[in-house]
Amino acid sequence: MPPIIFCRFKLVSSARMEEHGFESTTIDDILKAKGKGADGSWLWCTTDDTVYNAVKSMTQHNVGALVVVNPGEQKSIAGIITERDYLRKIIVQGRSSKSTKVGDIMTEENKLITVTPETKVLRAMQLMTDNRIRHIPVIDEKGMVGMVSIGDVVRAVVIEHRVELDRLNAYIRGGY
Repeated sequence: MPPIIFCRFKLVSSARMEEHGFESTTIDDILKAKGKGADGSWLWCTTDDTVYNAVKSMTQHNVGALVVVNPGEQKSIAGIITERDYLRKIIVQGRSSKSTKVGDIMTEENKLITVTPETKVLRAMQLMTDNRIRHIPVIDEKGMVGMVSIGDVVRAVVIEHRVELDRLNAYIRGGY
Protein backbone atom coordinates (compact mmCIF):
# COMPACT_ATOMS: atom_id res chain seq x y z
CA MET A 1 0.00 0.00 0.00
CA PRO A 2 1.56 3.35 -0.99
CA PRO A 3 1.80 6.00 1.71
CA ILE A 4 -0.75 8.77 1.76
CA ILE A 5 0.32 12.38 1.95
CA PHE A 6 -1.66 14.44 4.43
CA CYS A 7 -1.56 18.14 3.68
CA ARG A 8 -2.84 21.25 5.30
CA PHE A 9 -5.49 23.09 3.31
CA LYS A 10 -4.43 26.71 3.46
CA LEU A 11 -1.41 28.23 1.76
CA VAL A 12 0.10 30.97 3.85
CA SER A 13 3.36 32.78 3.10
CA SER A 14 6.19 33.22 5.58
CA ALA A 15 4.91 36.79 6.02
CA ARG A 16 2.21 35.24 8.23
CA MET A 17 4.91 34.24 10.69
CA GLU A 18 6.22 37.79 10.70
CA GLU A 19 2.86 39.22 11.82
CA HIS A 20 3.15 37.90 15.37
CA GLY A 21 6.41 39.52 16.37
CA PHE A 22 9.60 38.24 17.88
CA GLU A 23 9.52 34.82 19.56
CA SER A 24 5.78 34.38 19.17
CA THR A 25 5.66 32.17 16.07
CA THR A 26 3.83 28.91 16.70
CA ILE A 27 4.06 25.47 15.16
CA ASP A 28 0.68 26.18 13.55
CA ASP A 29 2.27 29.13 11.73
CA ILE A 30 4.94 26.79 10.35
CA LEU A 31 2.35 24.27 9.19
CA LYS A 32 0.36 27.01 7.45
CA ALA A 33 3.49 28.46 5.85
CA LYS A 34 4.43 25.02 4.50
CA GLY A 35 1.10 25.00 2.72
CA LYS A 36 -0.86 22.40 0.85
CA GLY A 37 1.24 19.88 -1.01
CA ALA A 38 4.52 21.26 0.33
CA ASP A 39 7.55 19.08 0.91
CA GLY A 40 7.33 17.89 4.48
CA SER A 41 3.61 17.21 4.46
CA TRP A 42 3.44 14.19 6.62
CA LEU A 43 3.52 10.74 5.19
CA TRP A 44 2.56 7.55 6.90
CA CYS A 45 3.01 3.81 6.82
CA THR A 46 1.51 1.05 8.95
CA THR A 47 3.03 -1.10 11.66
CA ASP A 48 2.64 -4.09 9.30
CA ASP A 49 4.62 -2.54 6.42
CA THR A 50 8.17 -3.75 5.89
CA VAL A 51 11.01 -1.47 6.89
CA TYR A 52 12.24 -1.74 3.30
CA ASN A 53 9.00 -0.21 1.96
CA ALA A 54 9.05 2.51 4.61
CA VAL A 55 12.64 3.49 3.77
CA LYS A 56 11.82 3.36 0.07
CA SER A 57 8.92 5.77 0.68
CA MET A 58 11.16 8.12 2.68
CA THR A 59 13.67 8.10 -0.18
CA GLN A 60 11.04 8.69 -2.86
CA HIS A 61 9.56 11.62 -0.95
CA ASN A 62 12.89 13.00 0.29
CA VAL A 63 11.87 12.92 3.96
CA GLY A 64 13.62 11.54 7.01
CA ALA A 65 10.65 10.19 8.93
CA LEU A 66 7.22 8.63 8.53
CA VAL A 67 4.32 8.59 10.93
CA VAL A 68 3.30 5.03 11.76
CA VAL A 69 -0.34 4.05 12.20
CA ASN A 70 -2.01 0.77 13.01
CA PRO A 71 -3.65 -0.85 9.97
CA GLY A 72 -7.13 0.57 9.49
CA GLU A 73 -6.60 3.32 12.10
CA GLN A 74 -5.26 6.22 10.07
CA LYS A 75 -6.43 8.80 12.58
CA SER A 76 -4.39 7.63 15.57
CA ILE A 77 -0.61 7.59 15.62
CA ALA A 78 1.16 4.38 16.68
CA GLY A 79 4.66 5.81 16.43
CA ILE A 80 7.29 7.18 14.09
CA ILE A 81 10.04 5.60 12.02
CA THR A 82 13.12 7.60 11.09
CA GLU A 83 16.31 7.14 9.11
CA ARG A 84 18.08 6.85 12.44
CA ASP A 85 15.82 3.91 13.44
CA TYR A 86 16.76 2.18 10.19
CA LEU A 87 20.48 2.67 10.72
CA ARG A 88 20.53 1.65 14.38
CA LYS A 89 17.97 -1.15 14.38
CA ILE A 90 18.42 -2.73 10.95
CA ILE A 91 21.83 -1.95 9.47
CA VAL A 92 23.93 -2.04 12.65
CA GLN A 93 22.15 -5.14 13.96
CA GLY A 94 22.40 -6.96 10.63
CA ARG A 95 18.65 -7.42 10.25
CA SER A 96 16.78 -7.66 6.97
CA SER A 97 14.70 -4.61 6.07
CA LYS A 98 12.59 -6.75 3.73
CA SER A 99 11.47 -9.14 6.48
CA THR A 100 11.32 -6.76 9.46
CA LYS A 101 8.05 -4.95 10.15
CA VAL A 102 7.98 -1.22 10.90
CA GLY A 103 6.20 -1.96 14.18
CA ASP A 104 9.27 -3.89 15.36
CA ILE A 105 11.67 -0.94 15.13
CA MET A 106 9.59 2.25 15.33
CA THR A 107 9.62 4.66 18.22
CA GLU A 108 6.30 3.89 19.88
CA GLU A 109 3.65 6.50 20.56
CA ASN A 110 4.12 6.39 24.33
CA LYS A 111 7.81 7.36 23.87
CA LEU A 112 7.23 10.07 21.28
CA ILE A 113 8.00 13.68 21.94
CA THR A 114 5.26 15.76 20.37
CA VAL A 115 4.10 19.35 20.17
CA THR A 116 0.73 21.01 19.67
CA PRO A 117 -0.11 23.62 17.04
CA GLU A 118 0.01 26.25 19.81
CA THR A 119 3.57 25.37 20.86
CA LYS A 120 6.01 28.24 20.37
CA VAL A 121 8.73 27.58 17.81
CA LEU A 122 11.52 28.25 20.30
CA ARG A 123 10.03 25.66 22.67
CA ALA A 124 9.90 23.11 19.84
CA MET A 125 13.51 23.89 18.97
CA GLN A 126 14.52 23.35 22.60
CA LEU A 127 12.69 20.00 22.74
CA MET A 128 14.28 18.84 19.50
CA THR A 129 17.77 19.94 20.58
CA ASP A 130 17.54 18.50 24.10
CA ASN A 131 16.24 15.16 22.83
CA ARG A 132 18.45 15.05 19.72
CA ILE A 133 15.54 14.54 17.33
CA ARG A 134 15.01 15.97 13.85
CA HIS A 135 11.28 15.37 13.36
CA ILE A 136 8.45 16.08 15.75
CA PRO A 137 4.80 15.14 15.27
CA VAL A 138 2.20 17.85 15.82
CA ILE A 139 -0.85 16.55 17.66
CA ASP A 140 -4.01 18.26 18.86
CA GLU A 141 -7.04 16.94 20.74
CA LYS A 142 -8.32 15.27 17.55
CA GLY A 143 -5.07 13.51 16.65
CA MET A 144 -2.23 14.01 14.20
CA VAL A 145 -2.10 17.45 12.57
CA GLY A 146 1.27 17.35 10.84
CA MET A 147 4.99 17.01 11.31
CA VAL A 148 7.77 19.56 11.43
CA SER A 149 11.48 19.05 10.98
CA ILE A 150 14.36 20.82 12.62
CA GLY A 151 14.84 22.59 9.27
CA ASP A 152 11.30 23.99 9.45
CA VAL A 153 11.90 25.21 13.00
CA VAL A 154 15.27 26.79 12.23
CA ARG A 155 13.80 28.54 9.18
CA ALA A 156 11.04 30.04 11.33
CA VAL A 157 13.52 31.24 13.97
CA VAL A 158 15.72 32.82 11.29
CA ILE A 159 12.68 34.67 9.90
CA GLU A 160 11.78 35.90 13.39
CA HIS A 161 15.31 37.12 14.02
CA ARG A 162 15.56 38.81 10.62
CA VAL A 163 12.29 40.67 11.23
CA GLU A 164 13.41 41.73 14.70
CA LEU A 165 16.74 42.92 13.32
CA ASP A 166 14.91 44.96 10.66
CA ARG A 167 12.72 46.51 13.36
CA LEU A 168 15.72 47.41 15.51
CA ASN A 169 17.55 48.91 12.53
CA ALA A 170 14.49 50.98 11.66
CA TYR A 171 14.26 52.15 15.28
CA ILE A 172 17.93 53.17 15.30
CA ARG A 173 17.47 55.10 12.05
CA GLY A 174 14.34 56.73 13.40
CA GLY A 175 12.10 55.00 10.87
CA TYR A 176 9.80 53.26 13.33
